[in-house]
Amino acid sequence: MSSVFQFTQGSESRARPTDSSPLLGRFRAVPPRPGLGQRRRSQGQLGLLADRLGGGRGSVHVGYGALLAAELEADDDDDDDDDDGRAVDGHDGARSAWQRLWQGWVLDLWVDPRQTAVKRVVDRWWSRYGLLVFLPAILAIAWCAIPFPQYALPDDDGDGPDDDPNGDPDDGRNTPGHGAARVRVNFWFFLFVYYGFYNLTALIWITKVFNLYRLNWWPQSLGFPLTISLIAVLSIAVPIPLYFTPETHFLTIHNTSWISWTFIIMAMPVAIAFIILMTNERHIGLRHSLSETQRIFTTSWWTGEPDTLPRRDRRRRNAPDDAAEPGMMHVAPPARPQGVAMRRRWLPASFVRFLWFCVALFVGLMAYVIGEAYAEIYLRTLPHDNLDTVVYVYGWVVTVHLLDALTGWVLGIREGERVGSYPLSWVFKLYFMLTYQTYVRALYARLRSPSQFIILQVLSSTSLVVLTPIMMTRFFHKVLTLLGLNTQSYGSYQKLQTRNIFIRFIAENASMAAFLGSITVLHFGANKDVYPYFAFDDKAEPYTFSRTLNLSSVTWACELVASLAVRVLIRVCFGVDVGLEGKLDMAVWPELLPACVTVMLHVLQNMLFSIIRLQFHQ
Repeated sequence: MSSVFQFTQGSESRARPTDSSPLLGRFRAVPPRPGLGQRRRSQGQLGLLADRLGGGRGSVHVGYGALLAAELEADDDDDDDDDDGRAVDGHDGARSAWQRLWQGWVLDLWVDPRQTAVKRVVDRWWSRYGLLVFLPAILAIAWCAIPFPQYALPDDDGDGPDDDPNGDPDDGRNTPGHGAARVRVNFWFFLFVYYGFYNLTALIWITKVFNLYRLNWWPQSLGFPLTISLIAVLSIAVPIPLYFTPETHFLTIHNTSWISWTFIIMAMPVAIAFIILMTNERHIGLRHSLSETQRIFTTSWWTGEPDTLPRRDRRRRNAPDDAAEPGMMHVAPPARPQGVAMRRRWLPASFVRFLWFCVALFVGLMAYVIGEAYAEIYLRTLPHDNLDTVVYVYGWVVTVHLLDALTGWVLGIREGERVGSYPLSWVFKLYFMLTYQTYVRALYARLRSPSQFIILQVLSSTSLVVLTPIMMTRFFHKVLTLLGLNTQSYGSYQKLQTRNIFIRFIAENASMAAFLGSITVLHFGANKDVYPYFAFDDKAEPYTFSRTLNLSSVTWACELVASLAVRVLIRVCFGVDVGLEGKLDMAVWPELLPACVTVMLHVLQNMLFSIIRLQFHQ
């Protein structure tokens, strides 16, 4: 196992919980140490919420959040005192400064996140939104802006595909939607640089999701670096023979083919983890042997069955027939009761939980494949009027929300509720919210008039400002409970609704920042002909760069105003601070920070990858 990952298979949490602490998902709160109330606190940091906002009602985290935030602040103060007490000078001082910088801003935030380090970052608004909004947007823009080696298309009066060993009549040059292909690009640059980084981001995202689940997906004998390197090599090796084979060359020019291959690559860690669990017989037995007291409450104590099914009965002491002493009557052992047969069909709860986790991953991976097909259908049927645009957008909204609801039900947030992980539900909610937003952003480049922007924005802002506060009321919660659509308490329900608003705010801003940056870079940059979708130079079309940029910027401003309005309404009506909820989640579960940045970068890459025009030169 790689030394940079400190968790082990199946471990619950780094800090051992106490049985008296409140629960949320699989994680417990840690009560504050004695004397904690006398420690120094900074006004800008996350302290005891009850002291700060009166009665703790500034946050739904009255139980686990306030206690653990106080614990984190105590650790933060201790770290500050230790840092202040170190005296270094000269060359050693410079080296120590670099080591602290590497430890604090790389290892403690991205490799093995520490709660105190993440809390320092998310407590400041500029660093919080810089990492969650602008960092993934900048990385996605830089990725698509790397100049491609480009070559001119063959002349129309030439021999065409017959001159090119990789030529194909269905080269997509006249395919509507994405724009006609204008240049051919270098296949090796695309494969090793562009597509290679895209796949690497996808693998890191899957790894971070497994981090939240607290399970290493790679074989312990190989370790993480070697395993992920082998999968990365496989991801770029398989397309090579497809490119050189004339019968399969047509697959390489379709974006959906490459995205489907990435889907398979991302599913490999799930398959490897499943094989490891099956090899270790985690599906037929307990990880640890039960004590004699624990076995009293199982069928293994009174039937003589062991803890794991395939092994022989260690407690059975009946001698075989040929071992009986002469002259003594042999009494056959009684037939085993029906409970034993039931036990042989029993699966450990940890293995069932992993199966639910695999279902959630499968639904999530299918979402962006469906999104790519959905976008392809829309782009191939251009142009559209106002009604078509609304139907497309809200058809996609309904699809994403249905997939999101299914994944949220599978994951759950309470212990014993299928997967039962609040951090995983957090990340997948962000994944679906951003997936919905990115495809809507890409649509902005094909809106024909300002009225289409206005219609979409009015519908979006109205649903946010009006419906969101209504959904947080006790009456709405009671109606959902009576209909059987909700089983949570009002406090838990209110917490999740507040969390969803924070996630939507991040998704809207990150997707819009990436969209505006990418259309600017691709329109004026070296890859303009590789992305004809953002060229905006066809005089016969009503789409222009200035109109798209200006109206999208106005839409972003309207979204910021709507988000601010709904946060003020929630603060006034319910006494809950949306921003405080979000940064407190990050502080309580530090693994959320790298997982969120990685998933956002991957989804933003999906938006750009779906509109690139692939024509390869040999």
